[in-house]
Amino acid sequence: MRDMGGTPYTLIVACMLPALVLAAFLLPQPPPAAPPPAEPEEEDVTAKERTYEFNPIQAENEIRVGRFYMRRGRWKAAAGRFEEATRWNPQSAEAFLLLGQAREKMKDLAGARAAYEKFLELAPDSRDSAGVRRKIQRLSAPAGAKPGTP
Repeated sequence: MRDMGGTPYTLIVACMLPALVLAAFLLPQPPPAAPPPAEPEEEDVTAKERTYEFNPIQAENEIRVGRFYMRRGRWKAAAGRFEEATRWNPQSAEAFLLLGQAREKMKDLAGARAAYEKFLELAPDSRDSAGVRRKIQRLSAPAGAKPGTP
């Protein structure tokens, strides 16, 4: 055997280094991380109850976020934001109008009708009131009935 010309520690390290490198490759690797969920939940339904005080600025923020969700077709999330807006500002006719639209898209016709009625209560002379009255008539009509027929 050839003299390696060093201390016994050098000899031990020289022999062990290839074994350590090989062991690092052969040890079991941790499993790969799970892929993220395909679509995140729309809203956190487990959030605890809030207490609300009149806050029109927060209501406007909720309306802005609700409109964002509506543009993306996420009606449930939009309706949740508009409901929040009505809690922060119960006199916001805009929030009730948008809530009615979101609920109508969700096929919650009774909820849409209630939101539209509240809108008319708050803003009976609004430029949208005639259209909302027609929607309420349409939503109140029995299923299968043609509009304009008793």
